[in-house]
Amino acid sequence: MKQRSTAGRVAGRRVVGVLVTWLVLAGGAASGQPGVVSRQAALKAVFAGATITADRVYLTAQQAERIAELSREDVRARIYARYRARRKGVVVGRAYVDTHVVRTKRESLLVSLDADGRVRRIDVTAFLEPPEYLAPERWKRQYYDRPLGDDIAIHRAIRPIAGATLTTHAVNAAVRRILALDRVLEGQRPAGRGAP
Repeated sequence: MKQRSTAGRVAGRRVVGVLVTWLVLAGGAASGQPGVVSRQAALKAVFAGATITADRVYLTAQQAERIAELSREDVRARIYARYRARRKGVVVGRAYVDTHVVRTKRESLLVSLDADGRVRRIDVTAFLEPPEYLAPERWKRQYYDRPLGDDIAIHRAIRPIAGATLTTHAVNAAVRRILALDRVLEGQRPAGRGAP
């Protein structure tokens, strides 16, 4: 009887832990941590005055394979949250959420793109690592106005962050995945020099 009780408590703690993690990742900014914002606040800031609709993207095996090929990054998730911003019925941009592990804990990024598939902004909507590993806004601006291409790489167009190597690589991989995801979903041609 005592064993069942202990096992039940352990299982209950796991469920609570999973729920807390889900709430932080889904709600964003639940911790009030500096540099972390909610998805709604980020979308409102980047697509001011636009009507935003949300949906989920379910990737086929072929799409996931193509995204991995274009991004040169692992594609572990097959479901992505997508937001479309419209003004007067015209799509002015899209945003996607990429959730990944930085060191041992998760980070969620909302990567907003313009209508041509270039990075407009990167917002951190959940960050469970210690705050000192959070990528600063100034560093993230290196990606702005860039399409998917060979130059989106650490030590190329993207400078590393001293003392946060894992963060730089996690963010870079996420941005490349999102740009490739958008290209596959939107059927876009490569833009500019250095595009794969």
